[in-house]
Amino acid sequence: MTRRVVVVVGGEVDGYGPAAAAGVPEGAIVVAADSGLDAALALGLRVDHLVGDLDSVSATALAAAEAAGTHVFRHPADKDATDSELAVAFALGLLPFEGGELLVLGGGGGRLDHLLADALALAAPVLAHVEVTARFGPATVTVVRPARPRSVRGRVGEQVSLLPLHGRARGVTTTGLRWLLADADLVPGTTRAVSNELVATEATVEITEGVVLVVQPGTAAAPVTPRTTPYDPTPVDPTA
Repeated sequence: MTRRVVVVVGGEVDGYGPAAAAGVPEGAIVVAADSGLDAALALGLRVDHLVGDLDSVSATALAAAEAAGTHVFRHPADKDATDSELAVAFALGLLPFEGGELLVLGGGGGRLDHLLADALALAAPVLAHVEVTARFGPATVTVVRPARPRSVRGRVGEQVSLLPLHGRARGVTTTGLRWLLADADLVPGTTRAVSNELVATEATVEITEGVVLVVQPGTAAAPVTPRTTPYDPTPVDPTA
């Protein structure tokens, strides 16, 4: 059983460069979701498995993959999940119960609803035991769960946002960011942790409860005049 699986879904990957630049670990199993096959081949990846209803993959890419020995798992178009979710579920079956790593490339295929669904699916409880990272175009998304601190890397001044999902995130603690959090609570819908920025080339995020998406949109922060009022790194929602 492998420890690393890459899922390539429909979406923009032209700016990634070669597979190594996209962060694809050597020796990882590659799963494509429908037209993600075209994207994977554009990255120079050999695709091990193709999953989906295959309504948007190109005939050329499909023929090339089949000739190369890719295993094809075709689903009916009348289904209850996106091709991306089906591919992630398939990838989950390839990973060990503990210690597995999942990297998702692409995302959305130009549709906001698909992009949001892809991001939310990465924070699903079924993936709680897997270390999940995604690259959606220029953005990098890192999923943080309790007792699993994650590091994020980038340029000093690069913007970073923390988004709580599926309920309140508790005990949120960060290092390496301009506005630190220390054992803080973040409630769904808050923008408190949006548009932070790196002050070092590496930052860490950890939580004690809930799930947080750390989003690096690939943009640099504009200069900000420091506040004149105190900053509280340990905010807790008064309604908790």
